[in-house]
Amino acid sequence: MAYRVCFVCTGNICRSPMAEHVFRRRVEEAGLGAAVRVDSAGTGGWHEGDAADPRAVAVLDENGYTSAHTARRFQASWFSGLDLVIALDQGHLRELRKLARTPEEAARIRLLRSYDPAARGRLDVPDPYYGGPEAFEECLEMVEAASEELLAAVRREIKERTP
Repeated sequence: MAYRVCFVCTGNICRSPMAEHVFRRRVEEAGLGAAVRVDSAGTGGWHEGDAADPRAVAVLDENGYTSAHTARRFQASWFSGLDLVIALDQGHLRELRKLARTPEEAARIRLLRSYDPAARGRLDVPDPYYGGPEAFEECLEMVEAASEELLAAVRREIKERTP
């Protein structure tokens, strides 16, 4: 069974789709495409069915990532099928913990930047929605910086599961 990772932000049109596409590429480059499934969602349903924000798509495309996306809202029932739920900021972390029905589900929730050794306690990925292109570039840089250690953590988890 594949290891499942879901990135979560507010509306699932900026930060979490960027994280999804960046991490999916890291997974594929590591040869783990068949072993790891990556997706994303939002804590709210305002943008359900929408594509990613055009500025997020632009920064992904400019940096060689895929960008096809349809926004959706995170559902508590998904916890049972997920191994790791990655929140993009403290607000998402709180919302996800409220949705978790058991301590085991809550234990699957982590902040993305907790995987970035250079974050130094600044664990939120700021919402670029109200900013310009530079805010989306900064978001991408933060996502990329955390992705390598996140991949290492996922790889360790997969190895521990393998008999």
